[in-house]
Amino acid sequence: MDAYKVIQIDESTWAIDEGMVKSYLLAGSERALLIDTGNGAGDLRKLVSSLTDKPVMLVNTHADGDHTGCNDQFDTPYLHPSEFAYFEERNPGKSHLALPDNAKVYLGDRWVEVLLIPGHTCGSIALLDEKQRYLFSGDMVSESPIFMFGAQRSMLAYYASLERLRRQAEYFDKIYPAHGPMPLEPEIITRLMDCCEAALAGKLEAEEPPFPIPAKLYRQNGVGFLLN
Repeated sequence: MDAYKVIQIDESTWAIDEGMVKSYLLAGSERALLIDTGNGAGDLRKLVSSLTDKPVMLVNTHADGDHTGCNDQFDTPYLHPSEFAYFEERNPGKSHLALPDNAKVYLGDRWVEVLLIPGHTCGSIALLDEKQRYLFSGDMVSESPIFMFGAQRSMLAYYASLERLRRQAEYFDKIYPAHGPMPLEPEIITRLMDCCEAALAGKLEAEEPPFPIPAKLYRQNGVGFLLN
């Protein structure tokens, strides 16, 4: 468990910080929801069991390896069907279950709604906690530069997904991303949309990224994208 730092958000919600990536645990009166499993740095199952004694349902926001690293420690993960092909490519022979857009996961005294928001990957989702008014955004909303280069990525789909989140913003007060500072205020969605528009229009200067990757950094007003 030394691989993880636990941050208590409220009495039944935790961020599990692995350094570069966060997972989230939401406990209800009947079962718990684990959002992503990180890079696989440690015994995540043991840690989760120390926080809740409820049966745990695992949902992956998408199939990038830093979100599925400890999947094997839990029961079969749920993903949006649009993510199945990517998940199967990265995890040959591994089982998965479908969680469609607008599905509501019942935890007992708490409902969590699935929102399909493609762009970072084809089947990326956010999870909306209606009771606590939290949005768990995976990699789609962050103050850290968002990876938008290579297979699966689409800036046009990403922008459309941000429009959807902005329309839903009346239902959440805080955003909990997989990377970077948390929580975030909903206004970051507008900043990301503006930056996306500027990047697509060629109005932003390319910068060298902070680590060696085949992409350039484009940023504006405290947010940015890694693009090739």
